[in-house]
Amino acid sequence: MRSFIDTNVLVYADSADAADKQACATALIAKHLRAGSGVVSTQVLHEFVNAALRKLALPLDLVRARVRLYSRFETVNASPVAVLEALDLHALHKVSFWDALILQAARQSGCVQLLTEHLQTDAVIGGVRIVNPFEGVAKPRGSKRR
Repeated sequence: MRSFIDTNVLVYADSADAADKQACATALIAKHLRAGSGVVSTQVLHEFVNAALRKLALPLDLVRARVRLYSRFETVNASPVAVLEALDLHALHKVSFWDALILQAARQSGCVQLLTEHLQTDAVIGGVRIVNPFEGVAKPRGSKRR
């Protein structure tokens, strides 16, 4: 099943302070790489790099290696049309513009689900089901939404 992978999954794969979520994220990434069923967007890659450098303080070489790895997923670029469609999703579903842009990329790539902890689990927005892969996994203290 084609799945759009949100930034938080990639970040948790390198988050030493969230061992349960790290194991879950690493397994999801490996599964979708093997199956060729994972999709990300340039926005997700940008957000990952920002979090990896600032929040996780990963070495630059490791961040580069992760981007190379994640570039094996199908990658969606945001066109002006996609931005306009994301604005419509934002207005219609009352989600942040950035989440709407992620949802639009998932729709554009034909994904049936978005793997994220940032939206309401099991909601269907724009034809994409929201799945929280970390549901039931302990949340680390002090974690924040992007």
